[in-house]
Amino acid sequence: MLSAGGAAALWGTTGTARALGPDGADPVAVGALRILLGAAVLAVLAVSTLRRPTTRRARPGRLPLGVVMLLGGVCVAAYQAFFFVGVDRAGVAVGTVVALGTAPAATGVLGLLLGERASRRWVLGTATAVVGVALLVAGAGVADRSVDPPGVAAALGAGVSYAGYTVAARTLLLRGARGIVVMAAFFGVGAVLLVPVLPGADLSWLGTAPGALMVLWLGLVATGVAYVLFQRGLAVLPSVSSPRSRSPSRSPPPCWACWSCTSTSPS
Repeated sequence: MLSAGGAAALWGTTGTARALGPDGADPVAVGALRILLGAAVLAVLAVSTLRRPTTRRARPGRLPLGVVMLLGGVCVAAYQAFFFVGVDRAGVAVGTVVALGTAPAATGVLGLLLGERASRRWVLGTATAVVGVALLVAGAGVADRSVDPPGVAAALGAGVSYAGYTVAARTLLLRGARGIVVMAAFFGVGAVLLVPVLPGADLSWLGTAPGALMVLWLGLVATGVAYVLFQRGLAVLPSVSSPRSRSPSRSPPPCWACWSCTSTSPS
């Protein structure tokens, strides 16, 4: 559980790292570079994992594995773009909290649409998060006399995108896929989708010390190291919380529980 908490803490530094980086950096380009570097780290880890023998076999589902992988990758790419645009326009506090507050609610709604049941704890927690987000946005508007609607909308989009790839990842885990391989595939697809924005972007800031350090932190630490810790955390969770559980008395948690295991979203 300490590993999962450490991963959550690293994810929480994403908005601050962007705010401390160069002012002229395009937010979508920052997200593309972060996901590209993070995908490379996760790919190396996934390759080493695939070399280990396993008795787990992929189980069939309503959607082919490739389709679920693609959907997860699209959501990862969307999250990067939405989150960094939201933080850039709405500010670190508003953008981050709106994204974090939206994530559990959106994940739970997707779970309900898939036929899962939400607990009273989730309902109470989600209601509290929604009220908190509303108060934060309203308070920002009173303090600054203006709230950036596109920025808030982008942060909302980040939360919904996070819900999408959380549900996709859980689907693959339930079907026998390895967690680090799933994340590597998601980030790989996301990188392919976002890399085309780099040739047309101004990357002169990348040659500065703050710019290079920001990208290295976001890609290596807030993505690579964070997901290593997250995977270790999942490995020690009780079997009742494991997505590999098969017996009815040890059923896997609903989609909203996947969010609560990390305490925050992997921004």
